[in-house]
Amino acid sequence: MEERRSIKGRSQNIILEDREKISISGVEHVHSFDENAVILETIKGILTIRGSELDMNKLNLEDGNVVVKGIVDSMVYTDKESLGSKGVGFLGKMFK
Repeated sequence: MEERRSIKGRSQNIILEDREKISISGVEHVHSFDENAVILETIKGILTIRGSELDMNKLNLEDGNVVVKGIVDSMVYTDKESLGSKGVGFLGKMFK
């Protein structure tokens, strides 16, 4: 119970500069990274960043800070539970 309070007390900030640099705080884990997508587990859920020429410029998980450079096309949040069902597909999720 105490762990949940500390998570609620922590904040997350996202700063997007000219769609070419994104600074994110509150990052707990990097699930995957390539030049087209970055999947991060944050204190507010799973954040998927899609774009091109993405490069992780700074990574400090002790502080929870990540900086990604490249062309950012989209940022999408999903629940942490949905990462495990990735690849199941639309019908698989409906008939769970």
